[in-house]
Amino acid sequence: MYYVYVLRSEKNKKQYIGFTGKHAEARLKEHNAGCNAFTRNNRPFELIYFEEHQDKSFALKREKFFKSGNGRAFLKSIIPL
Repeated sequence: MYYVYVLRSEKNKKQYIGFTGKHAEARLKEHNAGCNAFTRNNRPFELIYFEEHQDKSFALKREKFFKSGNGRAFLKSIIPL
């Protein structure tokens, strides 16, 4: 399974959109442990949305969509602030 996920920083409310082959909850723990520069400087994060897909290429397309203007508007419409 592949996951596309959206994290929100509890520090400054910034969003992080990512893709992983791990479960989204496991990836959240890694981000909160400081696994990369962006998440290290903006943690702690909360998982606010994720999708599970069997097809890797489709999951990558969804991640790319969520990072686009239309994708961010879609996320804003389904995720309460």
